[in-house]
This record gives sequence, structure tokens and C-alpha cells, in this order.
Amino acid sequence: MSGNEQSFIKEAFDTNWVVPLGPNVNGFEADLKEFVTASIDELETKEIVALSAGTAAVHLALIACGVNPGDEVIVQSFTFCASSHPITYLGAKPVFVDSEMDTWNMDPDLLEVAIKDRIEKTGKKPKAIVPVYLYGMPAKINEIIAIAEKYDIPVIEDAAEGFGSKYNGQMCGTFGKYGVLSFNGNKMITTSGGGALITSSAEDKKEIMFYATQARESYPYYQHEKIGYNYRMSNICAGIGRGQMTVVNDHISHHKHIQKMYEELLADIKGVTIHSQPSTGEYDSNYWLCTITLDPALRVNGQENAYKSAVQGAVGGAAGVTHEAKELHTDCEPNANVEAMRIFLDTKGIESRPLWKPMHKQPVYADADAYVNGVSESLFKVGMCLPSGPCVTDDDVCYIVECIKEAILAG
Repeated sequence: MSGNEQSFIKEAFDTNWVVPLGPNVNGFEADLKEFVTASIDELETKEIVALSAGTAAVHLALIACGVNPGDEVIVQSFTFCASSHPITYLGAKPVFVDSEMDTWNMDPDLLEVAIKDRIEKTGKKPKAIVPVYLYGMPAKINEIIAIAEKYDIPVIEDAAEGFGSKYNGQMCGTFGKYGVLSFNGNKMITTSGGGALITSSAEDKKEIMFYATQARESYPYYQHEKIGYNYRMSNICAGIGRGQMTVVNDHISHHKHIQKMYEELLADIKGVTIHSQPSTGEYDSNYWLCTITLDPALRVNGQENAYKSAVQGAVGGAAGVTHEAKELHTDCEPNANVEAMRIFLDTKGIESRPLWKPMHKQPVYADADAYVNGVSESLFKVGMCLPSGPCVTDDDVCYIVECIKEAILAG
């Protein structure tokens, strides 16, 4: 933690603002608004609500879109569970849509197929659409927004991984009715935990804040007429965020630099491909995580022993993993060479991870409707994430690439 963060935190303690509101919360929201609307005049009406988590932001955006029990919400399948779980919190049903290969994000063509089919089968349209900016990569958001407007369905952009990414010069998270941000410990900037919701007006912000503060009515005593939530960000966490905002552009530049190094150093390694943004000019990814795919034919040291023993506890820095794996295999898992590469890198002190397992292949969503084309499943089998954070140095990248080379068997 730098002196910037510490100064804001000290101020919070000195002034006794150690609660889920206060000057740092207001200041952080103002900083975020300036950042996401910079040089885009027509977005001056956008407002920000700082919250306890990105998941909370998804939840409140769904409430604001009028999602009720039994409703359907279309959500990208290739994502982390925080994109879909809040739908189930409300008793609604997620409908999963697969990805396209250019960005790995929601396929606009498949999205329209899903909307038409849901209307035909249920007699009503989905209540919201939740595309995701996977690993920071901008989606084909103009096409998604056009389809959403055609059917008059609000869009909630899950930009938890896409803070600072742009499409056609516009910040991801500002295209739809709502935009979700995350400041978890591994994101582009952090507040230790925390998130924010980008809203379309001051009135929307006011309503979101109402639900985020236990839905208390304006009486001198506690009067509750609706169910609310304890979702506001603390003044302490917001102080960390204000300090982080002073280095956000440095962080984004660093991630892009690391991506470029990987692109150059991995270019001549047969069977290893780094995922890069389309070269058409609209895309400006923050490269939150740098991702690669391994050719299924690639042979990796230790591959014959992959999945031979059950995992015990947490893997890859995962917190709160208390259940032991029940089986050696699931019906959808990374290829043996990907798992072998992960294990090999781990022995070299390098943390890598598989890609997100598609939500439509998660046991908890076994009964959910899904519109798939095979893209996310195929990528999950061959892909993995490499270190790319602010603490990753040029020497680290060179070492990681050399270890990848060492892991690959000749032949």
C-alpha cells in the first residue's frame, strides 16, 4: 500500500468516519465518475454508487431492472459465477448464451436467437441482458446494445474485469443502462473488496443507494417498506480506492505492456497462442489477465499424471475452499496438457489458472436453459491465465515464458 492510500485511511480514522458512508465514499464515487466519463460529453448524466462488492452491484442492477421470481435474465455463460448467481438470489432464472471467438464474449447472433426463442416459449421477453468483458476484453457491445434496443431489454454490463477497457474510445460499463465494476484484491485497482454500479441518471443512483442502505424510509425511526441490503462501501475501503485512482492509468499501461511482452516472446512457440484483441481498431483492452491456449496435440512434461490425484483444498489462491474434490474428473475440464502446464509452472513458483468454466457446464445450473455453439467449452479445455498484475516485472515475464518452453516436450 502506498502513501496515497494510507493518507486517505488515516483521514478516515482521524475524523471517525469508520462506517459505510463518508467523505472517502463520496470522493471515490466522484473520482470514478470522472474516470469513466472522461472526454465523453454525452455521458455526463452517468452516476456512480460505491458498493461492498461487484456481486452486490449485479444484484442491485437486476432489482432496478424489475427482475422478479420466475423472470428470465440472459447472461453470458463464459464468466465467473458472480455474473449469474445474483439472478438466482431473486428467484429468477439465468438463460446462458455462449461466446464468439473474436473476443470470447457474448455472441450477438446467438443472443438474438435466444431472445426470440424465449419469447416464443414463455410468451414474454427476458428482463435483462448481462454481457461480460472477459479478462478485460471489450465485447461486441454495439451489436449487443442494438439487439437489446430492438427488443427493448435493458443491458447490465458486467465490467468487473474490464475497468479501464474501451470500445470505440468509450469506457466499458457506460453503454448499457447499468455497468458493474469490481475492486476485489486482484482487479485493476482494489479497495481490498468492493465494487460499484454505474447508473444512467441521478434518479437511478438515488434508488440504488436506497436499496444499498437497507431500504430505510425518511422517518426519524427505522421504517422499512421494501427489502433492502447492507451493500454500501465503507469509508475505509473507499479511502484505499481513492489512493488507487491516482495510479489507475499506470496499472492499465503496465498490463498492456505485459501483454505485449507475452505476444512477442510467445510468438515463435509452436502450439502456444496468446489471446489478443481484434485488430480492427475498436478494441482497447486493459488486459486484466493475459490468456493463452495450448494446442491439444502439444505434449507437456508430466501430462501422463494429470488428474491422477484429487485436489485437496484451495488451488491458485482461491479463498474459502473448504470442500474436497469428490471425483478426479468432471464432465468438462481442461485438457491434460493444460493441467500439466499449470502444475509444472506451480513447481517453478508461477501461479497460473484455468479459464472460467462456462456457467452452463456448472452442476448448480444443470437445469438452466442455454444457447451454445461450443466456443466457451472448447476454450475452457485449452486455455489458461498467466500472471499479469502490477507486481509482474519484465524479468518475471521472461522467466515465465522460459518455463513454458521448458515444460513443452519435443516431438
